[in-house]
Amino acid sequence: MPMKFDVQGQALSVLNRLAQAHWPDRLKLRKPFEKLIYRGSRASFRLAAELAAKTARGPRPLDPDALFDLSLSDEQQMLVEMLDGFASEVLRPAAHDADAAAMVPAELLNQAQALGLTFYGVSEQHGGMAGERTTLTNALIAEALGKGDLSLAAALLVPLSAANCIRRWASAEQQARWLPAFVGEQAAPLTAIAVSEPTPLFDPQQLRTKAKRKGSHYVLTGEKCLILRGLEASQLIVAAQTSQGPALFLLDAASAGVERRTEPGMGLKAGGTARILLKGVKVPAENRLAGEHFNYQRFLDHAGLAWCALAVGTAQAALDYVIPYCNERLAFGEPISHRQGVAFIVADIAIELDAMRLMVWRACSRAEQGLPFQREAYLARLLCAGKAMQIGTDAVQLLGGHGFTKEHPVERWYRDLRGVAIMAGGLQL
Repeated sequence: MPMKFDVQGQALSVLNRLAQAHWPDRLKLRKPFEKLIYRGSRASFRLAAELAAKTARGPRPLDPDALFDLSLSDEQQMLVEMLDGFASEVLRPAAHDADAAAMVPAELLNQAQALGLTFYGVSEQHGGMAGERTTLTNALIAEALGKGDLSLAAALLVPLSAANCIRRWASAEQQARWLPAFVGEQAAPLTAIAVSEPTPLFDPQQLRTKAKRKGSHYVLTGEKCLILRGLEASQLIVAAQTSQGPALFLLDAASAGVERRTEPGMGLKAGGTARILLKGVKVPAENRLAGEHFNYQRFLDHAGLAWCALAVGTAQAALDYVIPYCNERLAFGEPISHRQGVAFIVADIAIELDAMRLMVWRACSRAEQGLPFQREAYLARLLCAGKAMQIGTDAVQLLGGHGFTKEHPVERWYRDLRGVAIMAGGLQL
């Protein structure tokens, strides 16, 4: 019973923040979002009852025919519809200036905080709304936001990713210590995830960043790159190699020995990517994420699926953009979509996009059922990395000279989609 009241209280907290914001009224999203939070609370109540009943009954065999259901729940459908509106009406108009300024506007950060997305990364016992099956819901969030702008979406997902990382890989004591801040009245400390390193053909399984145990501390030495919102983060979750294998450490970004500098790239500019040098940084041993079921490969797989989901959303935006353009653009007295060379490219985009989405959803479905999903995550990442770049290229090609200019968003999507193939870590579903 206390858990139920806690969840309901947190839902009311989100509604209170939403009540103070003006943009939901302008987008006509207040009613759907309030309904979503209300139903989310009811869903968590049902989940608690179902878990209690399941415990009483004992384990039940899985129904093979129900392992992969493509239909979304009512809550998921409402969440997608609400975020689709936010992506098209808020993210898309802000994307051009955010890309030029290489940062997320403060107003947009406040609007995103009002959405309360971090609640989907915090377990119910710590005041959030994340149940046992949250991986697909998180993928749907990333996909919906990706339709507005990939770079902005990735930046806004950093807090949710940190919450997912702690909930999934930290010990029970660490979760109780760190997670409540993500659903409190005040904004949680911005926590960026640092995995990538500036080495040729970087392999996240072969980390050069080292963590050596010395008494009650670990000492971290190495270099990290392409860290989303790395300059503004107050905390870092760093992947480093220990004598027992790869591990994750939560550290204060202001710690002695931490040096940060901006690292602008071809794309993902609004994400504020940064490079971080770790020069003998002391981290308390209790800040090593020590979940009983910690699995570094699964950590990487969840990160890969996050980038795949973003790629699916942005690829969908590209398809939705090029179809009306090709139908309206005239050449030799008829729409260019009447040309087979154009029509075939558009059809290929639609086909590959559906394949990407199905692969991602399949991997997420297995992950949240506790089934092995490394193969499915690898195949999804392989497909999305290649096809996302191709879709970005095709979108530019279909617009011709217009695709090369900043007048249309496809050139930005082209640059951002190329980042999907090189980003390791940084986000978590």
